[in-house]
Amino acid sequence: MLIDDYVADLGRALAGPAGPKRDLVVEARDSLADAADALEAEGFDRAEAERMAVAEFGEVAEIAPGYQDELTAAAGRRLAAVLFLSLPVSVLIWSMVWRIYPDSGAAWEDRPAWYGPIARVLDCLQAGGGVYGGFALAALSRGGRWIRRPRLVTRSLGLAVMILLPLCGLLSSALTAVSGLPSDFDTLVPVMLAELVTSAFWGVQLYGATRCLRLTRTAPATA
Repeated sequence: MLIDDYVADLGRALAGPAGPKRDLVVEARDSLADAADALEAEGFDRAEAERMAVAEFGEVAEIAPGYQDELTAAAGRRLAAVLFLSLPVSVLIWSMVWRIYPDSGAAWEDRPAWYGPIARVLDCLQAGGGVYGGFALAALSRGGRWIRRPRLVTRSLGLAVMILLPLCGLLSSALTAVSGLPSDFDTLVPVMLAELVTSAFWGVQLYGATRCLRLTRTAPATA
């Protein structure tokens, strides 16, 4: 098998973020090309040199699992970074909104007794997601490979998002329904911008979680 054919097969065997996947495939191609160049310098013709380099590199079925582990960790790092960064950004944006449109005392008096506890639960869930994202980002970083099973960390991130998003959405809707906010609150420009940013974060989290769960839905191959 020639290098181009081998690299094409390797690319088809891998799944994950486009950028890291492209980098891994290019890295494999460069390694194969260097090996073929060395063999060609020893007197082998180019086609034979490429076949020998490919044979020495290993079958795609043998090489792909290690590369796939890297891509799975990369997907986990991306989702962890989104979780970690979205928390302070969202808190900052909504803090600015509440400074512009502070709650009135009368509105608080009309709210049910469960409003405060549920609001605190929502804050804790969002904070917990951000903190876990930070820990997962450190665990999956290239300098933090002390974690023995990074695939499980990546999968746990996907599961956490799939649980947190609907739960936080449900709690937010319940709080909004009894918050006593003005009827035109959602049409105010700062509020619309804050909701747009929050929705964007949630969309990116959902996309990342779906990809992480897809990449980790089957057990890794064992030697």
